[in-house]
Amino acid sequence: MTECTPLYDWLDERSAGVLLPISSLPGSYGIGNFGSGAYRFLDFLSSASFRLWQICPLGPTGYGDSPYQCFSAFAGNPYFIDLKPLLDDGLLQIEELEPLQGLSRDRVDYGGLYELFPGLLEIAYERFSGRGDSSLLDYGDIDQFRTDNESWLIDYALFMALKDSFNGQPWLEWPPQYRSYATVKKSKLSPAIIRKMDALVFQQYLFAAQFKKLREEASRRGIQLMGDIPIFVAMDSADVWSKRELFDLNKSGKPKFVAGVPPDLFSEDGQLWGNPLYKWENHQSDGFDWWIERILANSALFDIIRLDHFRGFESYWAVPTKEKTARKGKWLPCPGLALFQSLQKACPDVQFVAEDLGVITKEVDTLCQQTGLPRMAVLQFAFGENSENPFLPHNVVANQVIYTGTHDNETTVGWYASLDEHVRDHIRRYLGVDGKSIAWDFIRAAIRSPARLAIIPMQDLLSLDNAARLNTPGQPFGNWQWRLHLHDLERLEVDSVPYLVEQLALYGRINS
Repeated sequence: MTECTPLYDWLDERSAGVLLPISSLPGSYGIGNFGSGAYRFLDFLSSASFRLWQICPLGPTGYGDSPYQCFSAFAGNPYFIDLKPLLDDGLLQIEELEPLQGLSRDRVDYGGLYELFPGLLEIAYERFSGRGDSSLLDYGDIDQFRTDNESWLIDYALFMALKDSFNGQPWLEWPPQYRSYATVKKSKLSPAIIRKMDALVFQQYLFAAQFKKLREEASRRGIQLMGDIPIFVAMDSADVWSKRELFDLNKSGKPKFVAGVPPDLFSEDGQLWGNPLYKWENHQSDGFDWWIERILANSALFDIIRLDHFRGFESYWAVPTKEKTARKGKWLPCPGLALFQSLQKACPDVQFVAEDLGVITKEVDTLCQQTGLPRMAVLQFAFGENSENPFLPHNVVANQVIYTGTHDNETTVGWYASLDEHVRDHIRRYLGVDGKSIAWDFIRAAIRSPARLAIIPMQDLLSLDNAARLNTPGQPFGNWQWRLHLHDLERLEVDSVPYLVEQLALYGRINS
């Protein structure tokens, strides 16, 4: 391999997809899941000739409900488990689901889920355990699942069982003897903790089996799934608790610096994420084993992996823990190329996308060129300046993924309404439109662009305003709540699917 040969080179066909988190799917259990709503969405994607479904991270969320702050980098969110198979198999009774079915179908009620969902899974586990069976339905052997995932599953189950026993407190607030993973591993666990661990393993077993079925059905229809890996992990996570040596912590386990980004388009104070930073020299010394395991685990779930905050693999913004905003920090180097060289050797067939938004330097550009990863272009960032803006369609290149907007943006309708007339005029003149159907103007621009992959948030297909916004960066609460309705899909299928098929065919995004 010569120096100029990129590590990865996989994006060689034109296609299009839709961005929709699992949580936003329609359904009757308070949040989207792997059940009928997901399969109904596959129906829509297939009918419209979309070939990709992008989702947000699938991990178990904590305080704030963000899928980018999870209790584990490997585990799945139990809220996404479809309860209907458990009902059909007799592990749950219809009357037990009635309180859950009473939750809103318009927005995700995370408080209501927290009160109701775990108890139902506990009931299902007790009944499953009481049967003495080794498997459920056609989900495979649970003991084999435990063995196959032992490298992360047992530590996750232990962490969450202890967390539950301490009323959900962060691990740094547990009694001192339990803050030390090494001490806990040498201790005799109580029957209650062991029982709780077994129940948590059961949950992950259900999650994995149901997601596998969903992915197989997507593949059968010619639809790829794109997952999303947050670059950092949450401080209150099984990963940090059990593998302190991989994180930049002091002797008491507290972070010396935390992650974020400096002031940018999203926030004048920057974004203070609060994640602990990696101790990169330790990752490098063991050959990046943890990262390789993480990528292999995700490649077993997804066809394509989007790497969140890619620029952090070149250098990352370190903010002192005492700071209240992300304004004061410093850039620290990351062994990005060495990491991706190790990943390429261990995972040569993985298809990555680089989320390279934010403060991009020549060094980040160089890392993108060395890795060869497709980069992102967002149309909402393209207008109001001059013809050299890299996100304008005429500057986009083939090895890119173009978006109308992302999960962190306003909807295109809401964004356009908030612009000053100068920017709106630029948009109308550039696209040759009157702006009355701005979401569809952007959809057409993305489909017609040179970028080989075009992705459209579901809200833009529906021309929704900011009431449907999914996430506002820097705002810790009130995010990740928007949900799709079945009648929205039905309306799109009647009003828009023929037009989408025509546009995707005209611009070479359908397999011949």
